[in-house]
Amino acid sequence: MVQPFLLEKLTMQTVRVALAQIAPKLGDLQKNLELHLERLERGVREGADLVVFPELSLTGYLLKDQTPDVALALDSPDLRPLLEATGEIDALVGLVEEGQGHRFYNAAAYLSGGKIVHVHRKLHLPTYGMFDEGRDFAPGDRLRVADLPFGRIGILICEDVWHSPNAWLLAQEGAEILFVIGSGPTRGARQETGVTSVPVWHDLLRTTAQFQTAQVVYVNRVGYEDGLNFGGGSIAIDPFGRTIGSIPALEEGWLVAELEGEVLRRARTAYPLLRDARLELVSREMGRIRLERFGLPDPEKDM
Repeated sequence: MVQPFLLEKLTMQTVRVALAQIAPKLGDLQKNLELHLERLERGVREGADLVVFPELSLTGYLLKDQTPDVALALDSPDLRPLLEATGEIDALVGLVEEGQGHRFYNAAAYLSGGKIVHVHRKLHLPTYGMFDEGRDFAPGDRLRVADLPFGRIGILICEDVWHSPNAWLLAQEGAEILFVIGSGPTRGARQETGVTSVPVWHDLLRTTAQFQTAQVVYVNRVGYEDGLNFGGGSIAIDPFGRTIGSIPALEEGWLVAELEGEVLRRARTAYPLLRDARLELVSREMGRIRLERFGLPDPEKDM
């Protein structure tokens, strides 16, 4: 049986999204704020409805001991210029959020009409290879969609999208557009393919778009921090897995992509994956796996 909210919420309107592939300045909130305001002004001039920035776009990535110094509460006056700039255009920005108990989160905030209307805290903090995010941040523990005038959206931050249940859960709650913001570093280069990490990301994002029959917008940063090079390769992909537009790797770039509501409708009609999902089966089997993995007692067997 099709869930009623899916029928009600399949109303996505065509929206023009600007992808801002920038190189934030590490630890410099003021410089990064100025950079954001410049891109928002450009978005207004070019008729975009929304500008999407990369992960930790207001602070830079390799913060380490600077994390508490650049952290912002959501009601911080430092965010006021950015909020004032979203009277004509929306913005999705990356920041260090200071939450209750002075916990610091790698967060994404959606700004519209001078307000913060949605926040996503990064769920999966990588601590392998060159990454050590668990040292500085607390993990988020909520996954929610947001209803906006043009449709229902979900936000994921970098590592989050590599854990496929996250995108699936957002799609099951009705997300029509998945915004993925990243600070993905380069991982080698080949003459025939360029930066090898970029096509890997694109393959993942195309698969995500097709499996969730959703529009996917990925914005990754560029630049250097402490010898680490960030790859860029930002891209917008439609629900059929087709590229709407992309930005080359390694250099700052800008793209206004038009996400069409009718394309989403055609994809979900042709591939009714959301309709056919069996949530009760997934819930039951996940409960069973959880009990087995952690050696917990099965209440049904104990009855």
